[in-house]
Amino acid sequence: MDVKISAKDVKELRDITGAGMMDCKKALTEAGGNIEEAIAILRKKGQKLSAKRADRDAKEGAVIAKTSANRNNGIIVRLSCETDFVAKGEGFVNFANEIADIALANLPENLEALLALPYNDELSIGEKVIEQVGVIGEKVEVKTYEKIETAAGEGQVLPYIHMGNRAAVLVALNLEGPDYIESGKNVAMQVAAMKPLGLNKDGIDPAVIEKEMEINMDQARQLGKPEEMLQRIAMGKMNKFYKENTLMAQTYVKDGSMTVESYLQSANKDLTVTEFKHVALG
Repeated sequence: MDVKISAKDVKELRDITGAGMMDCKKALTEAGGNIEEAIAILRKKGQKLSAKRADRDAKEGAVIAKTSANRNNGIIVRLSCETDFVAKGEGFVNFANEIADIALANLPENLEALLALPYNDELSIGEKVIEQVGVIGEKVEVKTYEKIETAAGEGQVLPYIHMGNRAAVLVALNLEGPDYIESGKNVAMQVAAMKPLGLNKDGIDPAVIEKEMEINMDQARQLGKPEEMLQRIAMGKMNKFYKENTLMAQTYVKDGSMTVESYLQSANKDLTVTEFKHVALG
């Protein structure tokens, strides 16, 4: 016996799940009109779609940075999808912000722990993301989670969101107080614009340094320089590399007469950056 599916039930299911009208009607028909079973069917559809789209590129999305009210802690969450159209949707950005709020409230240790946190009384964040794959029809995933924690009295964290949620930065300063908020945000903007590889020399991956040295030595070799001079020539070129790729040594973008380090010292001789995080789409 056919079950009559009312428009009211379809709307109710759509309001609960965000799925399309036809998907809701099909799920209700399959579930014999039972809304709870229809929700489960739509979730299963999301899981199947998630597996089917697992090999797709999810290079678009929204990157959200948030800090606690006392600015002691900060998080970045990158929620990825396949298309710019979905990424710019209000619902998608709201979902990214909801995940970021949960992350900030709980400060999980890593991405796996974030996905295990409850999104609501029924679903974890990871399960809700899978559900959204079925709703949106694209690969959706929490691609990145970063955090910075500072103890009270030991500094503050400032956020910056760049280019309509396409990148986000956290910068931790060693000094607290409102006097340094503008300085911290300016440095966060510097990170987004100049993409430093590390805070200073020690913050750059040794493998990156080794590769750069190899390139410098090979360039010198091709110019006919003696083998015994290659190491010294390569080291000289590394000074320029460090200046361009370490945050504190970079030229400050808003005033080319200063480095980032000297810009901070102009606000307070003891002011410095202790850590930064930079997450971008792509």
